[in-house]
Amino acid sequence: MTERLFEGADWDFHTLQRITDACEEVALKGLGLDVYPNQIEVITAEQMLDAYSSVGMPLFYKHWSFGKHFAFHEASYRKGLMGLAYEIVINSSPCISYLMEENTATMQTLVIAHAAFGHNHFFKNNYLFKQWTDAEGILDYLDFAKNYVATCEERYGRVEVERTLDAAHALMSHGIDRYPGKKKLDLRAEEKRAGRRRQHEEEVFNDLWRTVPKGAAKSRSALSIERRRKLLGLPQENLLYFLEKSAPRLAPWQRELLRIVRHIAQYFYPQSQTKVMNEGTATYVHYRIMTKLHEQGRITDGNFLEFLGSHTNVVFQPEFDDPRFSGFNPYALGFAVMQDIERIVTSPEDEDREWFPDIAGKGDVMGVLRDVWANYRDESFIGQFLSPKLMRHFRMFHLHDDPEERAGIRVDAIHDERGFRRVRRELARQHDVGFIDANIEVIDVDLSGDRRLILHHHVIKGSQLNETDAKRVLQHLADLWTYDVALIEVDANDKVLREYIVSPRPIPVAA
Repeated sequence: MTERLFEGADWDFHTLQRITDACEEVALKGLGLDVYPNQIEVITAEQMLDAYSSVGMPLFYKHWSFGKHFAFHEASYRKGLMGLAYEIVINSSPCISYLMEENTATMQTLVIAHAAFGHNHFFKNNYLFKQWTDAEGILDYLDFAKNYVATCEERYGRVEVERTLDAAHALMSHGIDRYPGKKKLDLRAEEKRAGRRRQHEEEVFNDLWRTVPKGAAKSRSALSIERRRKLLGLPQENLLYFLEKSAPRLAPWQRELLRIVRHIAQYFYPQSQTKVMNEGTATYVHYRIMTKLHEQGRITDGNFLEFLGSHTNVVFQPEFDDPRFSGFNPYALGFAVMQDIERIVTSPEDEDREWFPDIAGKGDVMGVLRDVWANYRDESFIGQFLSPKLMRHFRMFHLHDDPEERAGIRVDAIHDERGFRRVRRELARQHDVGFIDANIEVIDVDLSGDRRLILHHHVIKGSQLNETDAKRVLQHLADLWTYDVALIEVDANDKVLREYIVSPRPIPVAA
């Protein structure tokens, strides 16, 4: 008779070890997963709230906004207005999974399967994480960042450090390199070079500002536009990188803070593009592992029913006419597509053979899924593998709503072949960061005049920036640049739609 992993809801650390070993056996031998070494940490509800507040990074540096978020989440939790995640997992090597101590033994099994093996495999093998993250160095870098910020607060004052971090956080989503460079990020090397600016770039920077013309002869001695843009590396979409290298009045420690925030933003970049796939993978893996443990008799029927109750809640998807509908649940959509791929690979219908000739009837479910997990992101995953059968199951259709048309809202795609392709294309586009994120670039700097920084926002399909938010973010940008900043919104034909000009706020002086 197969030995049970646990009896009842209680657990201890020996139980967690048995659970981890059992999940690992199914994950590695049964599913063929490839994971980082695992490190399991058990934390309290308060520690989970703290992790929530610091963007899911328990090792993060201190900032006032994290305290504000903690107070909000704690109050909501205590009032019963929100629940807490069962776990938080960090993309690192070893992969750290934080488990809530309040979880039952069944829930600990579920979250270990979900995080320590599902997310872990995805982190290690997906091409975006391979290109953009340094799992070996992130923990050391977070420790360095925490200590560096604390040191800066001691030397330069908490208010001044928070002012710089406030501005950097406001620009965080525009501090990302969207295309892979020739050199892979090495965070341990970044830690070692802290405080040592790269000499060549500083020489270029100093040379650039020495050539800024003065007096009446400025028009004759001004740098050519081409030379100026080349020295500044323009156009540049990574605003934090540009400020770090070219802002004329930032101190070296401020540039290092911008660099830290920029590297953290880059670390999260793949996660924003793989929400559906990442959660779908982890949910599919935990479902397969829990089912196998039940079949082996290592968890009871009662344990399995408890798991199914939680799993059903996780993948719940309200109908389009349900008041609770607010878009597609990434867990539900990702898990459904994974299961549908399993169906297509093992028991395809004629429709599947027409739409998915490369995988229909192939037979090797895990081989196909491992390839999908490694080589796609949400946009391409949905655009390639969302089937007509699944679109019918979710009752998907496409609404066309153009404010310039008087016809109002109309159904633009229905359940026919043309409609299925249109629905799939539009849903995939909603997960394309190149389409949904604002495309803003630094275009030029008026070095021969008032040193105004000029940015362009390339508007797609009339989606202009919210005026209030735009002005607030530009204020932070102007504070770091220390001169005026102009943001010009242009359409596809370079027609100017709107222009913002913001001046820096005066730097507070202690009494």
